[in-house]
Amino acid sequence: MESSRKIQPVVILLLLLIVATGMAPAAVQARECEKDSERYVGMCTSRVNCANVCRGEGFMSGKCSTFRDRCICTKPC
Repeated sequence: MESSRKIQPVVILLLLLIVATGMAPAAVQARECEKDSERYVGMCTSRVNCANVCRGEGFMSGKCSTFRDRCICTKPC
């Protein structure tokens, strides 16, 4: 009887810990804003070159669009 009284709080604590970790909020990802590059000239064929031009325009990165072959600058909104 004495040992069950010692184990009971431990079991309750473990159950609370399992429930609390399962209810943790999911990580939120920042939205990404996009804008056509104003300085990139020609068809976009190099993602590295596009990203460098976009950084010069004050953006975080850049990528080539698949349909229009344009350099698209990106940054968190």
